[in-house]
Amino acid sequence: MVEAMLDILHEDADLLVMNKPAGLVCHPTKGDVYSSLISRVRLYLGEGATAHLINRIDRETSGVVMAAKNSAAAGELGKLWEARAVRKEYLAIVHGALEPAEGTIELALGKDEQSEIAIKDCARADGAAARTEYAALRHFQRGGQDFTLVRLAPHTGRKHQLRIHLAAIGHPIVGDKLYGADPSAYLDFVKERLTEAQRAALMLDNQALHAERLDLTWRGEARTFTAPPDAAFQQFLNP
Repeated sequence: MVEAMLDILHEDADLLVMNKPAGLVCHPTKGDVYSSLISRVRLYLGEGATAHLINRIDRETSGVVMAAKNSAAAGELGKLWEARAVRKEYLAIVHGALEPAEGTIELALGKDEQSEIAIKDCARADGAAARTEYAALRHFQRGGQDFTLVRLAPHTGRKHQLRIHLAAIGHPIVGDKLYGADPSAYLDFVKERLTEAQRAALMLDNQALHAERLDLTWRGEARTFTAPPDAAFQQFLNP
């Protein structure tokens, strides 16, 4: 049963690489033993096994997540992430026709002190430096509206970095409840009072952000791990 709840991309004696579905948290908050990715990993590995998530992505973001099966591997991989020796690439669908087609967003990020939502950050001059490289892959229309499929490569790992950067340049991610056009969507979702009109405006149940690829050199060998976006993401691209 647990195997069916993990989309395993690669496994060896030290590593477990998975395609996390949108809507699943990486670490447990509340709920049963299947309610987080790390809980499922520990169940899969069996009693007494250790597991360490090396990278984490937001609940509503899907994509490649790596776990180490032992402390030694976790330490080695952690050093690679700290040294920024891992290239991460994401796919996102954003509102509007993104122009110019390629570029770099450099906006410092920090707490959004104007928001009642504790976890919300924003672009602010006195924040932590953050840099995102982007390339538009395809412009398309849906229901008379413009959208862009974009590839993103974060050079820093700030909280909500990609979501804030895209929203700050006027192209929020489709389905983003926290940084989208409706400032009340996130709280209404959390309090289970999201209306049908709000759902229709969001267009997707989860934000259209997918961690597509990780590139790293692991124990002298170049490794690449990739995963395709889920059906909802792909159907939005091809209605």
